[in-house]
Amino acid sequence: MGSVQGSAWVHTDASLKAVVENAWVVLPASVTSGAVYAGLLKNAPPTRGKAPLVVFVHGSSGVAPAIKTWQQWLADSLGIASLTADSMQLADRMTYKSPVAPEIYEKIHAMRAQELAAAVGAVTALPWADPQRLVIAGTSEGAVAVARYQAASAPQEKGRMIFSWSCEDNYHVQTHRSQLPQTLPVLNIMSSTDMYFSKANPWLDNPDAKGHCAEALAMNKVSSIVLIPGAPHTLFNLPQAQQAQVGFLRGVLALR
Repeated sequence: MGSVQGSAWVHTDASLKAVVENAWVVLPASVTSGAVYAGLLKNAPPTRGKAPLVVFVHGSSGVAPAIKTWQQWLADSLGIASLTADSMQLADRMTYKSPVAPEIYEKIHAMRAQELAAAVGAVTALPWADPQRLVIAGTSEGAVAVARYQAASAPQEKGRMIFSWSCEDNYHVQTHRSQLPQTLPVLNIMSSTDMYFSKANPWLDNPDAKGHCAEALAMNKVSSIVLIPGAPHTLFNLPQAQQAQVGFLRGVLALR
C-alpha cells in the first residue's frame, strides 16, 4: 500500500489566489516585444497584443521541470502562451504515494478541479491571453480534472489535451466521471504500458481497462487517441507526442 502526508485538501480564498498568482507562465515573443518570458504569473512583464493560451494542470509532482520545458516548447515552436497553476500553495497540502484509498484520491481531485476553475476564470483578466483561443490540458492526476471539467461560464475552451489518464474506472477514482463534450476536439496521449493506468499496473483494479479514453470518447467524432509503445508516464515532451500536439493545436487554435 501507499502512504499519505499532509491533512489539507480544501483551498482557502488565500491559497486559491496564490495558486494562480504563482502559476508558471511562458509568454511567446509575440506579446513580450522581446524574449520569451518564463516565470511566475505575478512577475509577468508588460505585454502587447494577445496570444492563444493553454491552461495546464500538473500532476502529483507539481510544476516539474518537464512541464516548464514543455511550456517553453509551446512558446518557441507555436507561439502559444501557457499557464500552469501551482497546487502546492496550500499549507500542509495532502500528498500521497500510490496506491491509497479512492476517497483520498477524490479529495485531491476535488481540489484540483477548484484550481482548474480558478485558472480558467482568471483568463479574461490576463492582458496577453486571447480567451477565444483557449485549450485546457493536464497530465496524470491533473488530467482527471481536465476530463471532468464543465465550463460554468466564458471563456469556453476550443479543445482539451489529456496526457497519461485513461478516463476509466480504476484505483485512482471512485468512478471516472468524465465530462467530454461530443463536439469538442480532444487529444488523449498515453503510453501503451503506462505504469499507473494500463494493465502493466498490477493494482489497476479494472480487469477490463483499455488504458486510454476510447470508451469515454466513443460518441466524440473529433477526438484522437495516440498510444506510444513503451513510453514513460511523463510523455508530453516525446517527439511522437509533440507531433500529435502540433497538428491538434494548429487545428483547434487556427494557428498560421
